[in-house]
Amino acid sequence: MQPVSSPPEPLLRVEGLSKRFGAFWALREVSFDVRPGEFISLFGPNGAGKTTLMRIVAMLSKPSTGHVWLNGVSFKAARTEARRELGFVSHQPLLYPDLTAEENLAFFARLYSLDQPRERIRGLLDRVGLSHRADDPVRQYSRGMQQRLALARALLHSPRLLLFDEPYTGLDPVATEWLTRLLGDLAVQGQTVLMTSHDLERGAALASRAFILAGGRLVYAADASRLTPGELAAAYRDASAGVLAEMRRV
Repeated sequence: MQPVSSPPEPLLRVEGLSKRFGAFWALREVSFDVRPGEFISLFGPNGAGKTTLMRIVAMLSKPSTGHVWLNGVSFKAARTEARRELGFVSHQPLLYPDLTAEENLAFFARLYSLDQPRERIRGLLDRVGLSHRADDPVRQYSRGMQQRLALARALLHSPRLLLFDEPYTGLDPVATEWLTRLLGDLAVQGQTVLMTSHDLERGAALASRAFILAGGRLVYAADASRLTPGELAAAYRDASAGVLAEMRRV
């Protein structure tokens, strides 16, 4: 009889996470795990707390209460070590517009103390289709090109966890399809990803699990491969309706 293998330890663990801005609670007791190689798509209406959650996991904000661990390391105990395991892409590219693509990546390579990064930089620019524009200032890039470079920046130091906060925002159809293909490649390669999105269809197709955040609470979690057509959309509508009902009571 073959021994039953235990599931891998979570790469990311979020426990009891809450965030308050004055009297307003943006997050309320959010808890979940992300295992190595999972692609988690997190959905929710505007104001659900998605960006607040991602900023905390990206170590750009601190929670009011709760804990986050990455690869078993507490953010509170070892922020610098944990940050090196993260790559973050948001709807804002977080690039220097007057630097070229290559100069931007070289700058971030120095921040991560990467040894001899030139080959790595050239490989990433080729991967995201920007080799031919490597010497152009980023201010001359389209929105889609900036998002490609932001992804190269996030991958530069080979992070164990990639965070995407609504990466499709502002992209035209061509850039959207390109990003979907690249995200699909990352999923196939076993890269661990946590992504927020309003695009239920694309997000569910990429995901191994789908979450819904509403009113600052995690209200839904499902294995994406077992979702029936329309089930996620129905859960999203119910969550959104619940948030609207709560807003009317306030």
